[in-house]
Amino acid sequence: MPPDATHAIEVSHLTKTFGQVRAVDDLTFTVRPGRVTGFLGPNGAGKTTTLRMLLGLVSPTSGSATIGGRRYTELDRPMRTVGAALEAADFHPGRTALDHLRVYAPQAGVPDAKAAEVLDLVGLSAAAKRRVGGFSLGMRQRLALATTLLGDPPVLLLDEPANGLDPEGIRWLRDLLRALAAQGRTVLVSSHVLSEVQQTVDDVVIIAGGRLVHASTLEELSRLAEPRVRVASPDAAGLDALVARAGWSRAAGTPVPGAAELVGTDVATVGRAAFAAGLELHELATHGVGLEDVFLRLTAPTPGDRPHGAHAAVPTTPAGGAR
Repeated sequence: MPPDATHAIEVSHLTKTFGQVRAVDDLTFTVRPGRVTGFLGPNGAGKTTTLRMLLGLVSPTSGSATIGGRRYTELDRPMRTVGAALEAADFHPGRTALDHLRVYAPQAGVPDAKAAEVLDLVGLSAAAKRRVGGFSLGMRQRLALATTLLGDPPVLLLDEPANGLDPEGIRWLRDLLRALAAQGRTVLVSSHVLSEVQQTVDDVVIIAGGRLVHASTLEELSRLAEPRVRVASPDAAGLDALVARAGWSRAAGTPVPGAAELVGTDVATVGRAAFAAGLELHELATHGVGLEDVFLRLTAPTPGDRPHGAHAAVPTTPAGGAR
């Protein structure tokens, strides 16, 4: 099925509770075709539960999750529309990689020859006749990705696909996902580490505690990584008084007497103010803040947060299903 603009993923007010635990909480976001979207959050944030609801493996308590305006269970040939890899370890250990794909080929409505084609695409041709039981985690990840591509789907849902890959494998995965998106496919990649997908994604959806905390392009997220001014003085009281008088904001973190990280200002401004106040400085420098710092700040737990999906009992499924 050729990709087209109708294959957007729409999550609307999606909520899932398991007993007293709210794993996903009124979640709303859109994933657009032709782009790689990072679905990010700490372990237990509700990412996998959300993907399970998208795939009809878990029923929402309320809200909806659709692909091209339809629920997964309403799709005529699911593997020709959606390729999903939520578990890289659920393979029959006695089957070869080629035989594993041949089992799924009829479900995808493709000939056996397609199995060899996707193995070549993911770099496993040399291991086609090896039993999966002897595969490394990285090789299993590649085989899981090959399974998702079997039906040439316009939508890909990948849960932690870089897990177990070495740096070369991560670069290969990045190039492949960007190439697939360039073909017009909708690509949603979950991860609990922003730096792992930072060079891959176009858009980000960040959740924590089952709730949406940020959704934007990666470029817009980068604007939150404003530089800070690191300043230190042997006169801790004088430094505190200067910061308060100037109205500068301190970056979040444990305060150290006689030192501060300031946001919303620059070294020249701080230096002039310190000179005018006669304050001795032992450090005055710009401190760059990376996207990982922004991610950690956005997902940091706040007082009163409720328990979430990390503690929920979630059903499991056969190979190709979810964690």
